[in-house]
Order: sequence, then structure tokens, then C-alpha cells
Amino acid sequence: MPGISQKMLIQQLRDLERDRVVARRVYPEVPPKVEYSLTKDGTALLPSLRELQSWAAARKPAPRTRK
Repeated sequence: MPGISQKMLIQQLRDLERDRVVARRVYPEVPPKVEYSLTKDGTALLPSLRELQSWAAARKPAPRTRK
């Protein structure tokens, strides 16, 4: 995600984990390896998120042309 700090990304992922939208798996390696995946609840959100994305795209203003 461009423009997001590592601290903010970690905070958002932890919030999603707390809300049971994503699952976090830590591998005992050096350096540490962490993987995130959608939970059943997270997967259930996909149709709603796609609809929201379509709604936002339809309302995006057209680019201005230079004169």
C-alpha cells in the first residue's frame, strides 16, 4: 500500500485480526516471517467490498482536460 507507514500497516492488520477479518500466522524463522489470510468472516465481506468499490468508481470525477 503506497504511502502507508509500517507502523500504521501493522496497527491496521492487528485491528483486522482482533475483529476476526484476517488470521495471522507467525513462522519461527530468522528473520521472522508473518502471513495474513482472510478468515471465513473476512471472505464473507468480499461481495460487499466489491459493491462499495463499484459505487466509488462510478462516482469518481472524470479527469480534467487541459486547455
